[in-house]
Amino acid sequence: MAETSTAHRYVVIEGPIGVGKTSLARRLAELWSADLILEQAEQNPFLEKFYRDPVGTALPVQLHFLFQRTQQLAGLKQQDLFSSVRVADYLLEKDRLFARVTLDDAEFGLYDQVYDRLVIEPPKPDLVIYLQAPVDVLLQRISRRGLRMESLIDRPYLEKLNEAYARFFHDYDAAPLLIVNAATLDPLANEADFAELLSAIARMKRGRLYFNPVRPSML
Repeated sequence: MAETSTAHRYVVIEGPIGVGKTSLARRLAELWSADLILEQAEQNPFLEKFYRDPVGTALPVQLHFLFQRTQQLAGLKQQDLFSSVRVADYLLEKDRLFARVTLDDAEFGLYDQVYDRLVIEPPKPDLVIYLQAPVDVLLQRISRRGLRMESLIDRPYLEKLNEAYARFFHDYDAAPLLIVNAATLDPLANEADFAELLSAIARMKRGRLYFNPVRPSML
């Protein structure tokens, strides 16, 4: 039986588009009766235009996400994490990661100035779960969930994004990090997979752990 409580107070799920971070965040929040913090990409009015034609739309997309995320996290105080468990499907730092992938140098310079002027100290996660998967798996999952806007995402963009995530988490040391091979793991449909993942989460105290169940790839 899955553990219905956790010692962790603020858990963040991260990974590229299509890897399943929001679905996992929802399931963990339900299991732990935790507050759920979602980035709500569907509320960005510029996102579909960006997927259709990134030129000229990347900057407003990134600024909208930046303001949305900082406003959402500004209300969270570190001491509040002792009163309830919270599960989020994004790190604030991922905003800069996306900006570096999507913006040209001049746009990124402007974005960086705005970022630096937004004074916010979001609470520090006590666990980050990074879901990894190859681009072929991401494309299959994006296609399977059938969202019209996401159908516009192309392979080169996902490849750049996947590489950016790998670089970012290679050096990440701001919180304990659980790196999960999500290509062979289905914690939503497979109860055994979910139980294994919960055991790995329970073992996380510090440092980083690679969770790599050896199974056939699940596209």
